[in-house]
Amino acid sequence: MTFSKVIQRVPRPYSETLGGESAERFSDHPKEIRGFIKGVAGTSPYLKSLIDREHLWLNEVLSTSGNVPEQTIKAITIDKNIPLTLRQAKRRIALWVALCDLAGAWSLEEVTGALSDFADHAVSAALNVAVQRQAERKKIPGFRADDNPETAGVFVLAMGKMGAGELNYSSDIDLICLFDDSRFDLADFHDARSAFIKATREMSATLNDLTAEGYVFRTDLRLRPDPSVTPVCIGTDAAERYYESLGRTWERAAYIKARVCGGDLSAGSAFLERMQPFVWRKHLDFTAIEDAHNMRLAIRDHKGLGGPITLEGHNMKLGRGGIREIEFFTQTRQLISGGRDPSLRERQTVIGLSKLAEQGWIGADVAQTLSDHYRAHRTVEHRLQMMHDAQTHSLPASEEGFARLACLMDKDEADLKKEIRSRLEAVHALTEGFFASSSHAGKQAPENEDRDESFENIVAGWLTYPALRSKRALKTFERLKPELIRRLKTAGKPQEAFIAFDGFLAGLPTGVQLFAMFEAFPKLIDLLIDIVASSPVLAQYLSRNAQVFDAVIGGSFWDDWPGKEALCKDLSDRLGVLGDYEAKLDATRRWSKEWHFRIGVHLLRGLLGAKEAARQYGELAEAVISGLWPEVIGQFATKHGHPPGRGAVVLGMGSLGLGRLHSSSDLDLIVIYDAGDADMSEGKRPLPSRQYYARLTQALVTAMTVPMAEGKLYEVDMRLRPSGNKGPVATSWSAFQSYQMGEAWIWEHLALSRARVIAGPQAFGQEVENFRVSLMGQTPPDAAKRALSKMRLRIARAKGAAQVWEIKEGAGRLQDIEMMAQLGRLLDGGSARDVLSGLQSAVRAGVLTEPQGAKMENTYALLWNLRVAAQLLGQSDFEEERTAEGAKRFVLTLTDYLDLETLKEELGAKTEEVSAIIDGALPIVEDTYEEG
Repeated sequence: MTFSKVIQRVPRPYSETLGGESAERFSDHPKEIRGFIKGVAGTSPYLKSLIDREHLWLNEVLSTSGNVPEQTIKAITIDKNIPLTLRQAKRRIALWVALCDLAGAWSLEEVTGALSDFADHAVSAALNVAVQRQAERKKIPGFRADDNPETAGVFVLAMGKMGAGELNYSSDIDLICLFDDSRFDLADFHDARSAFIKATREMSATLNDLTAEGYVFRTDLRLRPDPSVTPVCIGTDAAERYYESLGRTWERAAYIKARVCGGDLSAGSAFLERMQPFVWRKHLDFTAIEDAHNMRLAIRDHKGLGGPITLEGHNMKLGRGGIREIEFFTQTRQLISGGRDPSLRERQTVIGLSKLAEQGWIGADVAQTLSDHYRAHRTVEHRLQMMHDAQTHSLPASEEGFARLACLMDKDEADLKKEIRSRLEAVHALTEGFFASSSHAGKQAPENEDRDESFENIVAGWLTYPALRSKRALKTFERLKPELIRRLKTAGKPQEAFIAFDGFLAGLPTGVQLFAMFEAFPKLIDLLIDIVASSPVLAQYLSRNAQVFDAVIGGSFWDDWPGKEALCKDLSDRLGVLGDYEAKLDATRRWSKEWHFRIGVHLLRGLLGAKEAARQYGELAEAVISGLWPEVIGQFATKHGHPPGRGAVVLGMGSLGLGRLHSSSDLDLIVIYDAGDADMSEGKRPLPSRQYYARLTQALVTAMTVPMAEGKLYEVDMRLRPSGNKGPVATSWSAFQSYQMGEAWIWEHLALSRARVIAGPQAFGQEVENFRVSLMGQTPPDAAKRALSKMRLRIARAKGAAQVWEIKEGAGRLQDIEMMAQLGRLLDGGSARDVLSGLQSAVRAGVLTEPQGAKMENTYALLWNLRVAAQLLGQSDFEEERTAEGAKRFVLTLTDYLDLETLKEELGAKTEEVSAIIDGALPIVEDTYEEG
């Protein structure tokens, strides 16, 4: 498109300004263009100078179509004349961008994008020439003069607005220059560093030095690590060590926008990838709010910009309500959440705001409002800089200056002032509340208000706890304490709430991040108090894993349960982007803990019943095994080769097989493998097939149980495998079949009635399942009943009579009912595993009557609800005497009783009745080991 087609009208202020002399040089063009150029030249002395100097070129391009900035960049020749070439290109790019901007032909993003794109090419060209010169002088070890300078190992990071592709019209450019020191031997390191320092200085001079032809970009290299003592180009190893040990929040924020813009792209990209853990913390980082707020205040104090908004001379970048406020707001939110949500890792401010809104971290209206103000602020900033090519961000201090700005903005002066003030005030109101809320949180209550000596004694002890050792944690907690105490006092049982919270705080190893999170999200305090007052297990868990609160504010914590398939995919996706095996194990632990915590909180809050919670705990365990098993195999295969034969399946036994777990369940597993005809694996260190699968199984158990930085996943029990602890940890398929058909005890077939393949090759797993089902319905009824009677007798003799609150073991309890359901399945056959269908099978097999089966089902449901509740309270069996009132209310809610006395009476009656039913259904036997 030709430029004349862009000009649909002459902006009124331009036509009223003086620039006729400059416009006369464009007499061959339409009057709209002449009038436009006249207005521009008369309004901006800087643009007038560019028009006068480049009028021949401008006359030519005004009549052509095509992308002028792109054509200008392509015309740059990389040679010794690069300083002159780049300066000429900069003049032309600056002029063309200004004309397109002022004419309204380009959006803000197109303007800043064109300026940033040219900056990339300028930096790249200047560095290439400088590196080439060092290579010609044989100053770079191992690098020849005819080698590509973009493979020398040195690279430039664009930071700030250049990194984001958001350069101002008269921006300086913030660069960090680094080189990959791992490419050079120790003996060559100093020579390489010296050469790259010289190349960096030459590049900077090419861009920065003011000559008769002007300059390209003012260049700032001070964002590098410790610039007062480090050279202008440093090795990546030194940079990484600095950031790991001394890196500050503002440097993390700076790296959000970091981008390789010149030199060795491969080396630069690898460095930025290694920097990800520094920039993006794996947990939500709310300390970034206070850090950013302190930076804002420091900038205001240093620049003297802390006063109220007054338009004359107001700094549109650093002043109240300015551009930096919006950028800090966006970057701080990104730092808080970007470690958990990679979609937030955007360099550009407006896109970053949009992503934050999409993920629910800010309101869509806030994102839209701030984006609108940001674009408006940046436009004003550009017009200010177009006047004199000055890196200014301050509004004019004179009426004449404001009149000139209004002219460039195509607005009435009074309207412009009103609009700018309104926007500044709106930005300040939106951002100041976010940053400064923490500094006003928790105002001290009067000393004599609601004094309670017992509470005061507890509170006085808090200062001795590990979580409050650091000055920063103590400072944050002191702001938080009044609100925390107020909420504890309004709990249903304040004394219990204080004691419970005290226990939580005592076990908390560090508090900075958690306290900062509570400041940002005060409603979390209510959730914490609810948890610590009701569930000691969850409270203790939170003390050790406070980071799981991340999930609560992560957007989907209160959503519906996603289901097993979605869980498996989510875990697989997370592990798929990690390369290190240990990192995958830690990531699995972190992921599992968050989901485990979610189930417990939903259960505690009444969003789930015990049955739904049991299913969710079961699906979570399955997802963990399904996700880890391929990773364990992959890691093991790096040394010993891929699994020989058809591979192995993981069989879930007991409650895992039922898909019905509670919060403290361990996992009963069996591993079955089929090596086929393969005697050995094929790998760097091949193993005999039997040893291969035994060690692979041990690797799985280790992956699940070994304590790591993120704790452990589950306890694993493999005693249900053939021959128990005396047998191999992994069983071959042929041996498993032979054992089950000829050697297994009846109780082992009872256990198989609940077995289920959890992970492994699908076809092999189906074969194992078919074999399992074939064993059901094959045991003689009398032998099965006698075997079950003996098992009950041994349990009774080992344990003694059950007390009323005992839930799992004992006559008429969970285990007793489950064994009857297993007996029903063993006699009746079929593939179902659940307790209800097993009891129905017992009815069909004539072991129980229908009313008896219904009574057992009803009692089992009550026992299971009580079991789930007790486990969440940290109790194996319910302990009425040591259970707090809040926890008792939870038990009553989950079991649907009004009071514990009634629950206790009915529980005793129901279990006695079930015990009598089972006694009557099974024969009386002596305790011998015949018939297993």
